[in-house]
This record gives sequence, structure tokens and C-alpha cells, in this order.
Amino acid sequence: MGSRGPAPKENAIRRNEHEHAVELSPEARPGRPLPKYLHISTSAAKRFWKTWSESPQSSTWMETDWEELAITTLLVDQLYQGDTKLAGEIRQRVAKWGATNEDRARLRMKFEKPEEGPSEPSEKELTAFDMDQELYNKLRAV
Repeated sequence: MGSRGPAPKENAIRRNEHEHAVELSPEARPGRPLPKYLHISTSAAKRFWKTWSESPQSSTWMETDWEELAITTLLVDQLYQGDTKLAGEIRQRVAKWGATNEDRARLRMKFEKPEEGPSEPSEKELTAFDMDQELYNKLRAV
């Protein structure tokens, strides 16, 4: 049985780069401090702000994006206080910033290759175990 169409050329080059594709550095950068007027009470919401404010995506943000982060951080704070109905809204909002690989592919975000090196959390930063423990304690209290 024959193949369909002509055989591809050797060393073919893809030419369908999107004109609005964004290439970002994967390096974390100093983020903005969490605004005190938000009155965030949970450490999970504080981590959420810190993570997103230091993300590579935030290097391209305008003031309106920072306001969206503030509103979403308030929603995350309420989520960790027990209002689980907000999970879907939070997911929709963070998808617009490129939260997952799929989101970033849809938004045509590319990241430069990071330099390899050991990275260990500092003593002040919470580890994944600390975050899991906090969530476990919250769920157990319900």
C-alpha cells in the first residue's frame, strides 16, 4: 500500500511560528509585595501571591494584570477558609496567566532553557510537606 502525498523533504523547517508568541526567561524575579489592604489571612494565599508575583509571566504584566492577581488572591484566601465553590473561578483566572503546560501552549508561551543547578528551598520558604500538612489540617477541621 502506498503512502499519501509526497514524502517530506529532508531537514524540513517548520515555518508556522506565531507572530504573537512570547518567549520568557524561566528565572524567578523579585515580585511585588502583597498589598496590606487585601488583609490576606491564610498562608496559602500569601504563597499564591508570592508564586505568581515572582513568576516569569509577571514580567509582561500591566497594572490591570496586577489587579487581577489581587482579586484572585482574595478568592484563594476565601477558598482556604472553606469556600470551595471558588475553585472553578480561580482555575479559570490562573489559566489566563499560563498556570499549566496546556495553558502555556495555548497562550504560545515559550521559556528559555534554564541553567541547571541545585535548588533547595530556603529556611523561610515553606516546603511541599508544609503546604500538604496545612491543607490536611484545614480539611481535618471541617
